[in-house]
Amino acid sequence: MMVGDNLIIKIGHVSVNYIQYGEGPDIVLLHGWGQNIEMMEPLGSKLLNSRITILDLPGFGKSSEPDTVWNIEDYTEFLKEFLIKVHVSNPTLIGHSFGGRIAICYSAKYKVNKVVLFGSPCIREKKELSFKEKTLKKLKKIPGLNILSELAKNYIGSTDYKQATPRMRDILVRVINQDLSNYAALIKVPTLLIWGDLDVSAPLEDAKKLEQIIPDAGLVILPGKTHYAYLEDLSKVTTILTKFL
Repeated sequence: MMVGDNLIIKIGHVSVNYIQYGEGPDIVLLHGWGQNIEMMEPLGSKLLNSRITILDLPGFGKSSEPDTVWNIEDYTEFLKEFLIKVHVSNPTLIGHSFGGRIAICYSAKYKVNKVVLFGSPCIREKKELSFKEKTLKKLKKIPGLNILSELAKNYIGSTDYKQATPRMRDILVRVINQDLSNYAALIKVPTLLIWGDLDVSAPLEDAKKLEQIIPDAGLVILPGKTHYAYLEDLSKVTTILTKFL
C-alpha cells in the first residue's frame, strides 16, 4: 500500500502519474525500465524527514508514452519540467537502472543536492556482436525477410524488449546505446553508488569504473545481491541512505 495519493499532471503531450508526501528536503526517486512507482515506494516510505516524490516515468505504469522516440536527454528535459511543475528544486535524486541513467544526465546539467545510483549502467563500450545480434543483422539484409527479422527480435530479444510496445522498443534501443561517461564526469555533488555484486544487468565492474569517473563518488557493494539490491536488502540500504543524506 502506497503512502501518498496518486496525482496526475500534464507535461507537454505526456500525462504523468506521481505521488508526493512528507515534509523536508526534496528526494526524487526514479524507477528502472519496465517498472513503476511501486518499485521505489518501499524505499521512499522509509526515508523520514523528507518530502518524497515518485513518478511513473513516461511509457511506464500509469503515465502515457512519449509522442516521439526519446533519448536520455529527452527524459532529462521532461524531468526538469516535471519538477518545476510539482515545485521541487535542488532535489536529491535516487535512481535505479534506467532511472539512474536519467539521474546521471540530469545531475550533470541541473542543480541537485546529492545523487544515489542503484545498478545504473553508464558506460557503453563497443563490443563484438553477440550471436543473436549477428543473426538479426543477417536477416535484415535478406530481401523479403523484414517480417522474419521482427519475429526473430521477439524470439531472441531481451525480456524488456519483448514486453515493450513498438515505440518503447525504439526508445529502449536508443537509450541503452547511449554512453553517459561525459555526463557522469560533470556531476559535482556527493554521489553514492549502491551495487549488488551479483548484478548481471549492470556488472560490478561498471560501478567501479563509474566511481572513478564521478569526481565525488563512493561505492557500497552488497554481497550476494542482484540488480535489485536496494529492495533485497532494504533495511541496510535505508540505514546507509539515512547516514548519507
